[in-house]
Amino acid sequence: MLKASEPTSSTLQLVANDMTDIMEKLDTHELDLDDGLYDTVDAREHLSFTAVYHTVGFKEPEAKVFLSLLCVQAMPAVYKIELKHGEFTWLVKRKEKHFLDLHRELRTYKTFMRLPLPTRSHTVKRQTAARSEAREMPNLPRGRGGDELGREEQVSSRRRQLEDYLNNLLKMRMYRNYHTTVEFIDGSQLSFIHDLGPKGLEGMVLKRSGGHRIPGLNCCGHNKMCYRWSKRWLVVKDSFLLYMKPDSGAISFVMLVDKEFSIKMDSKDTETKHGVRIDSLSRSLVLKCSSYRHARWWGQSIEGFVERHGSAFLTDHRFGSFARQEENIPAKWYVNGKLYMEDVAEALEEAREEIFITDWWLSPEIFLKRPVVEGNRWRLDCLLKRKAQQGVHIFVMLYKEVELALGINSGYSKRTLLHLHPNIKVMRHPDHVSSSVYLWAHHEKIIVIDQSVAFVGGIDLAYGRWDDREHRLTDIGSVTLSHLEQAEAGSSSLAAPARGPGMASQTNGKGIFTVMDSVDQPKLKGQGRIKRTRFSIRRHLKKHGLASADSDSDLEDEEIRSLHTGVGELFGKTRFWHGKDYCNFVYRDWVQLEKPFDDFIDRHTTPRMPWHDIASVVHGKAARDVARHFIQRWNFTKLVKPKYRCQSYPCLLPKSHTTAGEQRYQVPNCTNAKVQILRSASDWSAGIKYHEESIHNAYVHAIRNSQHFIYIEVLVKKHKLMSPLRLTGMCFRDGQKYRVYVVTPLLPGFEGDITTGGGSAIQAVMHFNYRTMNRGDQSIISQLKREMGDQWMNYISISGLRTHAELEGKLVTELIYVHSKMLIADDNTVIIGSANINDRSMLGKRDSEVAVIVEDSETVTSVMDGQEYQAGKYGLQLRLECFKTILGAHADPSIDVSDPISDHFYKEIWMATCARNATIYQKVFRCLPSSDVRNMLELEGYLAKPGLDKEDLARAHEELKKIRGFLVQFPLQFLSEQNLLPPIGSKEAMVPMEVWT
Repeated sequence: MLKASEPTSSTLQLVANDMTDIMEKLDTHELDLDDGLYDTVDAREHLSFTAVYHTVGFKEPEAKVFLSLLCVQAMPAVYKIELKHGEFTWLVKRKEKHFLDLHRELRTYKTFMRLPLPTRSHTVKRQTAARSEAREMPNLPRGRGGDELGREEQVSSRRRQLEDYLNNLLKMRMYRNYHTTVEFIDGSQLSFIHDLGPKGLEGMVLKRSGGHRIPGLNCCGHNKMCYRWSKRWLVVKDSFLLYMKPDSGAISFVMLVDKEFSIKMDSKDTETKHGVRIDSLSRSLVLKCSSYRHARWWGQSIEGFVERHGSAFLTDHRFGSFARQEENIPAKWYVNGKLYMEDVAEALEEAREEIFITDWWLSPEIFLKRPVVEGNRWRLDCLLKRKAQQGVHIFVMLYKEVELALGINSGYSKRTLLHLHPNIKVMRHPDHVSSSVYLWAHHEKIIVIDQSVAFVGGIDLAYGRWDDREHRLTDIGSVTLSHLEQAEAGSSSLAAPARGPGMASQTNGKGIFTVMDSVDQPKLKGQGRIKRTRFSIRRHLKKHGLASADSDSDLEDEEIRSLHTGVGELFGKTRFWHGKDYCNFVYRDWVQLEKPFDDFIDRHTTPRMPWHDIASVVHGKAARDVARHFIQRWNFTKLVKPKYRCQSYPCLLPKSHTTAGEQRYQVPNCTNAKVQILRSASDWSAGIKYHEESIHNAYVHAIRNSQHFIYIEVLVKKHKLMSPLRLTGMCFRDGQKYRVYVVTPLLPGFEGDITTGGGSAIQAVMHFNYRTMNRGDQSIISQLKREMGDQWMNYISISGLRTHAELEGKLVTELIYVHSKMLIADDNTVIIGSANINDRSMLGKRDSEVAVIVEDSETVTSVMDGQEYQAGKYGLQLRLECFKTILGAHADPSIDVSDPISDHFYKEIWMATCARNATIYQKVFRCLPSSDVRNMLELEGYLAKPGLDKEDLARAHEELKKIRGFLVQFPLQFLSEQNLLPPIGSKEAMVPMEVWT
């Protein structure tokens, strides 16, 4: 190959300079519309990423690509062409015959355009071409040999001829957009999309069908014995490759670069002559080339490009994760659903290109901002419809449940979303019969906006999940805007075209502005009841023991108080949970989800079950990784379910990490930290060759490397807490102060009457929970007792959450369901995700899960065991919020939660609060579960004795005033003498044991 030389022709220099200036201002959307020779739109405005959803057939006139040629370098037999278009630079290699074929094809095209065919499209093409007839098609000089010129002079002369030919050709709009010209210089509709990263190798190939990692599928084109060859356009990018169908332009397959990505060109590996095999965790793709040299060129070029631009994806990352640790990532935590859903709503409103959502359960009609004072503007389905109408592409993946076992009705959710707008696409997975997956679920909860903002955690966008730090038990009223806000709300409602179509507002005769429920919704039960007295929110909160220093503020009238909700000043009765959102799933599971605004629990007699949960949001490269996981799952589901193989369900493409720093929107109040995305994934859930259990590995790493304490809010089953057990034993022997805090649900999340034992499902889960914690020789506490006797209580605490209120003049209590999946270690390492500490979530081969590990890079001065300590900003603030919420420190500032391991805090605050609250609740309500009940016989006697709420109401109120926060001791001896395994012959006994663990 000859080295690049400086151009000596002044004409060439002028052309190159002229093209460089002009091509910087090209917009491919206008190539066939302007009358002039060049386009004049500023090309520095990058081609929108949404162009990936509008590809057309390669021969269609709408498939527009234009490039600027810089120079041509020549070898004796092959010409190396260097091209540049805006920020993109690439090389192609062509022989002399390729130039001749191009010229011949263009001459045929020119002749065809002169034929007056009687079609509208052809007439438009001819009219466009006629405007360019001022300049004839450039001639391609014949190559001439001769003794009068030396070999190098011959090559240099021919190079200049071809250089001039291509430069002149690309000036002419009629020819530069012709598909043959575009293919000649390895261009396509996906070549110059800024967010797809640098341009790699492209070209037409023959690909062999099959090679996918699909469990159980071994015929019909998916093995070595049954396959076909198809012509496809291959596109290589920095983190993936894809191929397109030339006739339709549809992207029919995407292969992500991963740690198993490799190129093989030996005939033994490819099993075909002149073949190239590309391996990854998801597929073994075989390409057929025209010659040995061509195959080597493809293989080496793909390998070299990926190693240069995508090396981060080729290595095995920490914890075995598919994603590497990223630094300086803006991250934020959420305790409970209120602020989480508000930020989700704002982020969805900012979406411009794509929205990805995957949930275990999704309820389209939930309100993301509450109380509802703006009609349906912030209702999830209305928000998604509004964004779809604005051109945003929305992709939703739902877990397809076994209907006999679960009543989440994902079919209704899918139908509801699909009917909103064509831009909303919904998939459900798995198909239980074809995939033979009956026992495992897609349990992850992800929301990704424009592949730049990603919410990860334990909160589904579903009924019952919205809650705040108050954890209210009752909700029987409605809310109106205060007098100070009415005029503004009334005027803004007239000038808010972005609101949902189902909203209805109303002004009464006295000028009071009230936002009503959607006109197409049934009336909520309880709204029409006669009000006997004027209502005071402050009295209401005080009566429930929920009033706090910052939860209400005075108006002029002492009887009318205003609640700070983030949507303006409000007055009246609270109404936060509408219809099915008011729930208590232990009392009764959801029914008739197709009637979302009909109550299924009498909110005047039955308290709701509060929901305690944790979530997070990350940005930049970490958000790209979350999107990459979603894309892998989406494309895999599209592959395995034939109904989704149509072009209306497109393959998704990951954005390049090189553009991740171009953040258009960021969630407020974030903290920069080191972030890594983790997951549990396998062949059935993501179509990968080897399963991934990076969440499990990260938990073990965080626990083993902790020095002072770990704080866990999670559902715990089986053996996964053995690591902190060993660490606690070591600390005991060394005399080191170390604490383990575990907050877990008091009862499993299944419907059942606990007063009769709870039923087989609840008891089955309780059996394995207790086997993990304190029953049996291999339980945590049993091993600790053998190690240190009763001293184990100084190292580990297992607790739950409970609250109380007054409902229609009657005292009521209910446990707070702890749905969090979170670990904090030493105030500097945090794991938040969807994975419980059990085999289902952690092993990788079972439920699919996603989590994030955040390690602080910013530190703040704190205290640890009375000594000054540099804690992480992210981890410390999250731990303080959790402790203040569950210990009641928000309402009582005298409760100091700054030192998590001191004897004063552990014994006199944490353990004392647990014991006091549990004792009071048992005395007042005789509530369950309780350690005083060890078998079913004792259960009957326990319930026969009434509590203070029945015998002495005044004394009960006095006792409840001593409650602080929500923390209670976990009843470790509840039904300890009872066999909790499902009875033989029950449907629960027929379920494999792995389901419960």
